[in-house]
Amino acid sequence: MTNCIIASTSTIHGSQPLEYLFEALIELYKDKGEVLFIPYARPGGISHDEYTIGVNNIFKKINKKIMSIHMFESPKEAFKNVQAIYTGGGNTFLLVDQLYRNNCIQLIKDAVASGIPYLGTSAGSNICGLTMQTTNDMPIVHPPSLQTLGIVPFNINPHYLDPDPTSTHKGETRETRIKEFHNLNSQPVVGLREGSWLRVYNNDITLEGKLSARIFEQHKAPYELESGSSLKEFN
Repeated sequence: MTNCIIASTSTIHGSQPLEYLFEALIELYKDKGEVLFIPYARPGGISHDEYTIGVNNIFKKINKKIMSIHMFESPKEAFKNVQAIYTGGGNTFLLVDQLYRNNCIQLIKDAVASGIPYLGTSAGSNICGLTMQTTNDMPIVHPPSLQTLGIVPFNINPHYLDPDPTSTHKGETRETRIKEFHNLNSQPVVGLREGSWLRVYNNDITLEGKLSARIFEQHKAPYELESGSSLKEFN
């Protein structure tokens, strides 16, 4: 049984961090008192301790306790009695690098496959796809592999931005970059706009939130998927 929320972002405009997801998180983490936090993405380069303190203050609002993976003797020890998982946002390159170097990829895969509820936001959602190759992040570090968790059978582009028709900027749009990705790679890409998330439960994948998602498939024109729609076709 798979039980996940894969969210484009932790914070939307006019809202406190994770506030727009609280109702969904209460359902995701029901009957779970403690959440294992993975802070490796380190937004802005903050320390693991700083990141954990901030996230713990957020999770207190839904009566959950955060225990960060870096507080345990080893990652393997952290997963021994894991109840639930949250992987936060930041730099996807750094996150994936640290997950591999701390031997966490398989630990997370096994936990999710066993039904442990998982929340990922931003970089933490990017790693739920087949690879991290559709991240928006800099600076780049070199993880041992670009392959990620494969919780869903496609890639994810969090924070997806539509082209601005009034802009004078002549550089590549997000859509252009994803089309370039498809010149070299075949897997579909789901562009998740801010405030949208994927609800994965067993074999069902459903788009949640108020906005549609932009779907990219190799050799096809991009198209919109409305909120409430299933992505089961990609399974």
